[in-house]
Amino acid sequence: MEEPSRPTVGEYMTRDVATVELDDTVAEVAKRIAESDDFSGFPVTDGRRVEGFVSARDLLLAADHEPMFRVMSENILVAHPDMAVQDAARVILRSGIQKLPVVDDAGHLVGIISNADVIRSHIERATPDKVDKLGRTLENIHDITSHEDHRQVTLSDLTPTQTTVYADELEGRVYELERGLAEPLVVIDNDGDLLLADGHHRVKAAARLDIDEMDAYVIVLDEPVELGMAETAADSDLERIDDIEVVDYGRHPLVETTQRLQDEE
Repeated sequence: MEEPSRPTVGEYMTRDVATVELDDTVAEVAKRIAESDDFSGFPVTDGRRVEGFVSARDLLLAADHEPMFRVMSENILVAHPDMAVQDAARVILRSGIQKLPVVDDAGHLVGIISNADVIRSHIERATPDKVDKLGRTLENIHDITSHEDHRQVTLSDLTPTQTTVYADELEGRVYELERGLAEPLVVIDNDGDLLLADGHHRVKAAARLDIDEMDAYVIVLDEPVELGMAETAADSDLERIDDIEVVDYGRHPLVETTQRLQDEE
């Protein structure tokens, strides 16, 4: 089965970006921040190109007359529109920033993605419509029928289909579970064999919190079939949640720094 496409930064970023220019002064930018509840910093641009980012912290010790090019942070992280939202979320979480400027292949500013945008994408991610689409896909590929069930599943009964999860995203799922915010898992019931299709970070977080059962959307296949994801799980020696490896964050290929972009010109 073809892997479902993941939401991208380009789909969720804010395109109308408030910016400041290289020659704007500390006093001017500080006034804009003080008069707004929406901004704690701005990308600094020269035309359409991002040259840096200035935050309220950058302004604290600077003289009012200083221009942005003297006080801004130059070697900032930027994302690409084609980057997956969950990977942008990982960068935002790991780096401790609130907003990530988004640039195209030419280094031009095309948007900005924030914590709020990431949360919005996650809230919209697991919906009955998307589960229904997965069920129809399975029906078309295997020429079978299926039906959906919404129930509690025992985590020890699940077979994972993903070999790794990220440590930092795992912390986020622990936070959600502790506050009752986690969305349901997506599970495929293939003649009693329960394959975890979506929710690997959540089940690893649940295991950490000694949670034995979770809410799930279950796609029940009306007759047993040989599923590619089951074969992949077997080939990867995935039998239970403990077999999922937790890995630390690695730099994503679509994350750049402004300095590296400038070096390539």
